[in-house]
Amino acid sequence: MPDSATLLRDVFGFDAFRDGQEEIVQAVTAGENVLAIMPTGGGKSLCFQLPALMREGVTVVISPLIALMRDQVRALQEAGVAAGALTSGNTPEETEAVWDALEAGRLKLLYMAPERLAAGSAMGMLRRIGVSMIAVDEAHCVSQWGHDFRPDYLRIGELRRALDVPLAAFTATADAETQEEIVQKLFDGSPPRAFLRGFDRPNIHLAFTAKDGPRRQILEFAAARKGQSGIVYCGTRNKTETLSQGLREAGHTACYYHGGMEAEDRRTVETRFAREDGLIVVATVAFGMGIDKPDIRWVAHADLPKSIEAYYQEIGRAGRDGGPAETLTLFGPDDIRLRRTQIDEGLAPADRRDADHGRLNALLGLAEALECRRKTLLGYFGETAEKCGHCDLCDTPADVFDGTMAVRKALSAILRTEEWFGSGHLIDILLGNETDKVLARRHDQIQTFGVGKEYTRPQWQAIFRQMMGHDLVRPDRERHGALRMTEAAKPILRGEAGIELRRDSIRKATRRPAVKAMVSDEDAPLLSALKAKRRFLAEAAKVPAYVIFPDRTLIEMAETRPGTLDQMARIAGVGAKKLERYGALFLEVITGAIEELHPARRKLAGRGTAEVYDQLLEVQAELSRGMDGVDKPLSCSASQLAKVAQMRPDDSQGVVRVLGERRAERFAAAFLDVLRAAS
Repeated sequence: MPDSATLLRDVFGFDAFRDGQEEIVQAVTAGENVLAIMPTGGGKSLCFQLPALMREGVTVVISPLIALMRDQVRALQEAGVAAGALTSGNTPEETEAVWDALEAGRLKLLYMAPERLAAGSAMGMLRRIGVSMIAVDEAHCVSQWGHDFRPDYLRIGELRRALDVPLAAFTATADAETQEEIVQKLFDGSPPRAFLRGFDRPNIHLAFTAKDGPRRQILEFAAARKGQSGIVYCGTRNKTETLSQGLREAGHTACYYHGGMEAEDRRTVETRFAREDGLIVVATVAFGMGIDKPDIRWVAHADLPKSIEAYYQEIGRAGRDGGPAETLTLFGPDDIRLRRTQIDEGLAPADRRDADHGRLNALLGLAEALECRRKTLLGYFGETAEKCGHCDLCDTPADVFDGTMAVRKALSAILRTEEWFGSGHLIDILLGNETDKVLARRHDQIQTFGVGKEYTRPQWQAIFRQMMGHDLVRPDRERHGALRMTEAAKPILRGEAGIELRRDSIRKATRRPAVKAMVSDEDAPLLSALKAKRRFLAEAAKVPAYVIFPDRTLIEMAETRPGTLDQMARIAGVGAKKLERYGALFLEVITGAIEELHPARRKLAGRGTAEVYDQLLEVQAELSRGMDGVDKPLSCSASQLAKVAQMRPDDSQGVVRVLGERRAERFAAAFLDVLRAAS
């Protein structure tokens, strides 16, 4: 068997390993369990492909994307390596060729999607073909906290145990939490040999800028790099189509890509991008994971990504050949509002939503960084670094000022309102706006009322955004987006620490949001929570969301915040049947508690008879032991009280017919008084 250096040269065409590769190759070849975290473009695939050639048997490679598998298999076959993939994208001839190679014992690398592990036949097949190692590409997909979670990755640990073979996991994106989850899910918590080769991509220039005509900004960025291959990431499918058209009209070769396209159309774009020089793809995040094109010279984000992990993964597609590459990320208040809403409306567990808000804060911290972007980015992944001299903030240092007093005023407003409100209401307090909400809660009487008039509302929004970027405050899911202080904020509030803010972010904060929000900033988190509940119910019932409640009904719930089922019944669109079926579920979202009502009483909610029922219940409680309080306890059932409230008998005989003589004797006179007063 040739040694690794010979195979590296003869098969892969490289004279030497890249930094860190050789050590990983040796460990994988020796059959150790391995977790390798390497920057995009650092040569991860070689670290399992080369050992596969040095080991007996078949190496199974679990990879998340068909396009990625096909590219790697094609490249290996071109290099003379017996490799194949079993995917839904195969032609019958391709699948037959893979099976023939497996049966003949020629195949060295077999690529599979994780979803294939769900098939009952997969395990038997893998046992039969003599698998000697499992390699997992994009291992961060096993993390339920991550942005690329793939549920079928959770089956890989079971596969490793069943085959009893070593496993090597590779990824470019894994913070400490994700690394811990990879170890737990893939290696049963038994630590593999870990290689952290660093996250730095020094050839990539990092830049962020506030949105100020984003279409124009993207077109200007692309114009300065005309003829170079690039990717523009957008937050919506519609924007990919309109922006790609704008680029074509400006003389660029551009196309769009999103998950709503036909599979064949997506494959066409993938093939064009792999083969054409100078093509720009305007895409949602559906495009990208596993792209092997080495000469992508730039990546732009027309909208803020979801997290630092997503940002790092997406910019990592540029400059994989080690050559210079550039990035630009645009961000604005609408982006942050959208990302917060997406987190709040998601069906993830509550602790994950909290963590996602923290991750978004970290991304805001990168966007609003005061010094070297690379230093901030690497710090997030646990690495220390000096100023890089190769990012926009190293090129032109940020204009900062002492923002301690402004931040302290904002924190004081949060504290004096007991951390129950979002930035919209807090800004009204700081500006001294006597809104109905401020007056109703007597917040015009607190010391911070009107102390922040030196800034405008958009400028205060920019200050709160920077406070989130410094992770001084986070939205509280249990209080529907109300801002809570973190531990980091307390020294500033107590006067024990100061803080600098970016002057340019505040100076530029004059534009109004481009799109009118459905509700106020204050009510938006509650609307998101109501939508999340609606989505859960709709998916369970397999019906469109509007069948549960239309948007206008949820908006009215968010704005009026009913506290009881009776109040809920007054919301437009909440009929008797829907109130009975869904009322308590949505009321729990609004109030955080379930209103305990007997089913008979719940059916009366929102009707005039409901108040009569409640009065009858109160009178019954007073007379349960008779007029003098010494008789044997007696009461009516909830259904009997409901019948009295609905039928409204006008004499004692009518009450007897509903309650019987014994109960009528005690309650009839008092009940009739209630009924007469209500008529």
